[in-house]
Amino acid sequence: MAQRSQSQRASIQFESEKVEKHASALWLLGNRLKRFGGVIWPALDAALILIASALAWYLRYEVQLFRVVESIFYNPLNEYYGLFGLLAITILFVLSVNGAYAPRRGGALIPELIRIFNAALAGIVIVVAVTFGLRPLAYSRLLFFYDGVLIVLFLGLARAIRRIVEAQLRQRGIGAQRVLIVGAGEVGRAVMRTMAARTDLGYRIVGFVDDDPARGNTDLGRFPALGSLDNIESLLNVEKVDEVIITLPWLYQRKITGLVNVCQRLGVRPRVVPDLLQPSLNQVDVDDIGGIPLIGIKEHTLSRSGLIIKRLMDIAVSALGLILASPLLALVAILIKLESRGPILFRQTRVGQSGKPFTVYKFRTMRDNAEEHLASLANQNEATGPLFKIKDDPRLTRLGRLFRRTSIDEFPQLINILRGEMSLVGPRPALPGEVEKYELWQRQRLEAPQGLTGLPQVSGRSDLTFDEACLLDIYYIENWSLSLDLTILLRTIPQVLSGKGAY
Repeated sequence: MAQRSQSQRASIQFESEKVEKHASALWLLGNRLKRFGGVIWPALDAALILIASALAWYLRYEVQLFRVVESIFYNPLNEYYGLFGLLAITILFVLSVNGAYAPRRGGALIPELIRIFNAALAGIVIVVAVTFGLRPLAYSRLLFFYDGVLIVLFLGLARAIRRIVEAQLRQRGIGAQRVLIVGAGEVGRAVMRTMAARTDLGYRIVGFVDDDPARGNTDLGRFPALGSLDNIESLLNVEKVDEVIITLPWLYQRKITGLVNVCQRLGVRPRVVPDLLQPSLNQVDVDDIGGIPLIGIKEHTLSRSGLIIKRLMDIAVSALGLILASPLLALVAILIKLESRGPILFRQTRVGQSGKPFTVYKFRTMRDNAEEHLASLANQNEATGPLFKIKDDPRLTRLGRLFRRTSIDEFPQLINILRGEMSLVGPRPALPGEVEKYELWQRQRLEAPQGLTGLPQVSGRSDLTFDEACLLDIYYIENWSLSLDLTILLRTIPQVLSGKGAY
């Protein structure tokens, strides 16, 4: 047994070294891409502005869209070269002043489109003013209207595509910022769960430090504990850290100042997360007036109206799902009965919202009385935390393995959803014995309706550690929206079809 344990540790260490080398190569590639980003994007915008202008000329003088051009007013394309160049320079200047080319992660697309519209409008007004002053009857005003519309369309589309590409690259580690978290309290965990849930933001946590031995020496899922704050200077050099995010309480202001000074001396960007509103950290709303930051409280995302909408969607989808899937459910029931003795449905007590117990329904995937053999398999557990999971569980029937891989065994939980005991989307309901072992912060996952699928289920399923799943569940609760529910439901379909992480 000891030999096997040593072999497993050696294999894990080898895999860890391979991942680290791969991550290091991606980090170098990402840094090189970032160096050219400050030149590439303005150049691309300039090219798109000129292309849009040429197309506007073609629509006005060759296609003669909306209005015929008399021959006396026809102007060849070369007559507009100077004006199109002036337009491109003006728009680029306005975009630059408005911070369009400043490094930015996340955020909505709408503000970017507004910046583009304002820059295009300013450019068009200036160019039209110039043409009116020089040769008022020589140039087409309608052409500049076409040009403005096309510029907003081209630059907006380019930014939408850029966001998609950058999100895909960051999820693969290219261009990702290597981040060290200082402090593993509630604020630190809030930062970690956001970064775990939003891989498109492009942050890779190399680990965290905390002076509390219980935190600083205990890994949190995939995020390694790197000891106390005394290790920071050496970690910044060894781990190739790009940013340090400090989440210490303001009582440690002197220590925070010292950490900021260390980061600046070593060329690492420090950032401080204020914990003034720690009890409502997920509800903090940040704005500014002329550069003066304003911090306020926004309405909690799981509002009463939101819960009503969520419940209505649960009723409609679960009822429709049971009706449409009834032939499949009947076939599965017959196959289970033919294959082995025992009930068709497996009933088990689970813990729902606010710790309220309920009976969950699943198709039986194990041989009868499988629970009696649980103790003998305890040493084969492959899950972390209070969970129990075995990838190749010997208690599974042949059909049971198929049902687990395709998630067909979960279909009867639509009954739980229809009865209001569960929701379509939410943290997966746990066993009472598991909940008893929860740490205080992990109990936050019980604050919402438990779900058929959730953020962990579309982010790795059983391949995630228990701590990682909790971080993602809490992120979901703090950032709930109808669009987030719909996104998770849509992402669940390919995840179920692939069978990845299902056992």
